[in-house]
Amino acid sequence: MNAYLKEIAGVCEIEKELTIHIARHTFAITVTLTNGVPIESVSKMLGHKNLRTTQHYAKVLDRKVSEDMKILKEKFTINSKNQKTQAS
Repeated sequence: MNAYLKEIAGVCEIEKELTIHIARHTFAITVTLTNGVPIESVSKMLGHKNLRTTQHYAKVLDRKVSEDMKILKEKFTINSKNQKTQAS
């Protein structure tokens, strides 16, 4: 399988060495998690029996954490405004 990836890398002029591990990692991070696919779904796609395996494998993305915190902040801001409006 790694031989096929090396051939694909050559055709695509990718200088970085490609392996199954790198392909799975890229799929987990770049393709799924950064596009909002829940980690539970990614875990099943990768065939992991334990979610911890996926969490370790995928790592937490700083960008994803920032986006999630922004969403949370917006929810709190909306709730705070609604409570002030209702109190008036």
